Parts: sequence; structure tokens; C-alpha cells
Amino acid sequence: MRLLPFDHAVRNLGRTPSRTLSACLGSAVVLGLLLGAVGFSRGMNRSLAASGGAGNILMLGAGSEESVERSEIPIRAAGVVAASLRGLESVLGDPAVSPEIHAALPVAADGTAALTVLRGVTPMAFAVHPQAAIVEGRSPEAGRDEVMVGRRVADLVGLETITVGERLRIDEIEVEVVGVFEAPGTVMDAEIWMPLADLGVLVQRDSLSCIVLAAANGDPEGRTFAAAEAFAATRLDLELVAMPEAAYYARLAAFFTPLRAMIGLAAGLVAVGAALGGLATLHAVFASRIREFATLQVLGWSRGAIVVSMLQEALLLNAAAMLLAALFAYAVLDGLSIRFSMGLFGIDIDGPTMATGVAASILLAILGIALPALRCLLPPVPEALRDA
Repeated sequence: MRLLPFDHAVRNLGRTPSRTLSACLGSAVVLGLLLGAVGFSRGMNRSLAASGGAGNILMLGAGSEESVERSEIPIRAAGVVAASLRGLESVLGDPAVSPEIHAALPVAADGTAALTVLRGVTPMAFAVHPQAAIVEGRSPEAGRDEVMVGRRVADLVGLETITVGERLRIDEIEVEVVGVFEAPGTVMDAEIWMPLADLGVLVQRDSLSCIVLAAANGDPEGRTFAAAEAFAATRLDLELVAMPEAAYYARLAAFFTPLRAMIGLAAGLVAVGAALGGLATLHAVFASRIREFATLQVLGWSRGAIVVSMLQEALLLNAAAMLLAALFAYAVLDGLSIRFSMGLFGIDIDGPTMATGVAASILLAILGIALPALRCLLPPVPEALRDA
């Protein structure tokens, strides 16, 4: 099949600049919304997946497997677990066992308070959560109203950055920031850490939320986890349940599936409206050229060659739209902080997200020429030549 020259498609895009620009902007809106929805889903999934340490075991209160904040464990359970289980990482001769309290409380800097996740920890927390590293200051000391904050807490409390010496109000008390830590790509990056005993006093509880265990060498054969399960099953007085930390965050990701679906649906509804407008404009661009396509057939070009030329035009137009959408996504959406119950996560405009956008732009091009091709090429040539 002899094809029309490629520059024929290029020149035709400039014949009706206003229609071409309108169709391009409509497609760019569709693709931008798609990139945002996909980036939202990938950002949440990646944040939750990165939060679960490889080989970490989470011990929660029985019946609270879906929410660590609702879980309650006797304080003495941490010492019993540390003394009973083998196969745990050793830190200066002590087993890597981190008793923790998780609570969501209003936190304010200068303006309106924002609900923020607080984690009561001991120094062993850094052994079981290697994703977190202090980048400024030091760890807080018990009894001195001191806290350590993740980098993204600033976004929650309305500050550009949080530095050592900042004063925050947590519920009814004022605390001093003595350290800043980073845990990139995890929910911990938007948490406030304070001494375990201090948070227990603040939230008036004498129990733990969870115990995090770090298995030696990542527990590749699962023996340490099996031992933890057996321990939880036999110590009925402690009312514990053991699960891999990664499995807990996977459950959280599944819990938020309806939210991601709702965001996708809302973006899809807006995108459908924009797509219909763009397709209508593209249809008008091609439908007005029925006589031109008939003339090309008279000159010897096949209908298949004309369809290929139409597809080239649509692909060029949608490539420009994809470029606009990609620039917008990288400049505005990539890394944009989104608040949810576990803190913050960033919209992730990565390779797979962009690949989804490219695939969608190709699909839009194909859909955009389908109806015009049928309308312009199905009528007999004499009838098409008489078309106004």
C-alpha cells in the first residue's frame, strides 16, 4: 500500500489552528487527569509498601489487625517477647524489639491544628525502622516535652520547613522540636516521634499499640515469624496476634482501594467530558474534509492510505497533548503532598504512570479518527465529491 507523505499530515494540522489547538487542549486535560489519578494510586501504594520493613514482624492486640491505633497490648508484653523469641536482630547485645504507641492528635504550629500521627518510641525504634534516619538535631529525651519530627510534618502544620528549636502545640501541651528525621517514601516521614512514656501520659493509656520485631537477616525461611505466631497462640494472657509488617501495610493499601477508585471515578467523569469535547472537535476537523479525501481517492490513493494519514495527524496532535500533560504533571503534581488518615504521601509521576499516559494518548488518537474515517470514506466517491 502506497502511503501519503508524512508531511501531508503535518501540514494539515496547521490548516485550522483554532480547532487543532482546541482538540489538543481537550486531550491534554484528559491525559493530565489520568496522570494525576494514576500517580495518586501509585504514590499511596508505594508509600505504604515502603513503610513495611523487610523481615519485620508486627505484634498487635488480637482483633485489631486492621488498625494499629486501635490495638492495645500490655506494656509487659514487650519484655516477655524479647525474652522468649529467638532469631531476632541483636543491637549491642539487646534484641531488636520496639514497643510503640500510635495515636492521632491535633498538632499546630502557628495556624489551625491538623490531625497528625504521633508515635511513642524507644531508641530501639531506629533499629527496626532503618528507613528513618536523623538528619538534624537529636532524639528526644523523656520527661522534657521534646519531640522529633519527620520532614513532611511541615506540610501538615502549614510551615515551609521545620527546624530544631521550633515549638509545636500537641493537643493541650507545647513541645520543642529537638530533632528532624527523614524516612523518604514512607508514612513515617509525616509522623512525630516522642518518648514512649511521654506519649503514654499524653494520651492517658497504660498499654502499647504494637511491638515491632526485626528478624535476623530478614528471616528468609520464615522461622522467626513462625516462632512469633506460635508464641502469640500460646500466650493467651497477652492476647497477641503476629503478622509481617509488610502484610499489615498491604492490608491498609487494600482498605484504601475504594478511596482510590472514587478518585479515579471523579477524574474519569471529568476526563470523559473533556474527551467528548476534544473528540467532537477532532471529528469536525476531519468531517469538513470529505471532499478532500474523495479527491485523494480519485488521484489514486487508497482508503487505507488515507486512514493511515488521518491516524498520523491524530497521533501528532495527541503527542503534543501528552507533552503538555507531562509537563504539567512533573511541574505541579509530582511529589504533591496528599493528606490521608496515616499522614501524607506524595503523588508519584513515575515511568509506569507516564507509560499509562502514552498508551491513553494512542487510544485517544484511534478513537478520534474512528467515526470521521467511517463518515468520510464509506460514501461512494461521486457522492463524497458533491458533499459541501
